Amino acid sequence: MVMDNPARKRIFVDQSRCLGCKTCELRCAVERSSISKSLPEAVQEQILPRPRVYVEWDGENSLPIQCRHCEDAPCLEICSTGAMQRDEKSGCVFVNGKKCISCWMCVMVCPYGVIAPAHEKHSADKCDQCFQMPQPYCVAACPTGALQEISLEDYSLQLKQKRESGLA
Repeated sequence: MVMDNPARKRIFVDQSRCLGCKTCELRCAVERSSISKSLPEAVQEQILPRPRVYVEWDGENSLPIQCRHCEDAPCLEICSTGAMQRDEKSGCVFVNGKKCISCWMCVMVCPYGVIAPAHEKHSADKCDQCFQMPQPYCVAACPTGALQEISLEDYSLQLKQKRESGLA
């Protein structure tokens, strides 16, 4: 099963590198939900583009937040129509907008608060980690490398090295 594959890649955040610049949000919104795919034109669209990654700020630190593609995903469990689905190859959870009935149950049960109602699409909206693309737009846009698409195995190795050097 895909969930048992430690080599599958996910987006991880190195909080020490995040500047809170929201470049990841802008690129995601423009590339994934604008009509024009151009920032100057996108800000003038009738329905403003919506990001699928959100940069939160606590007054001292910033942190990009996006879907974690939970192994035991509550949104998958609660979805009565099968609109929430998991890609077998990547393990990423995504929304099939054609099946979504806009009940927003997935919005209510998401432990990270990253599923949003997209009223204009009559569907829920969330990060799908751009699983159908070579690289997630947010990762490609991050000027400091705070967002990284790496395997769980490599991420665990990075954490171990940081702990050993006293940085974590």
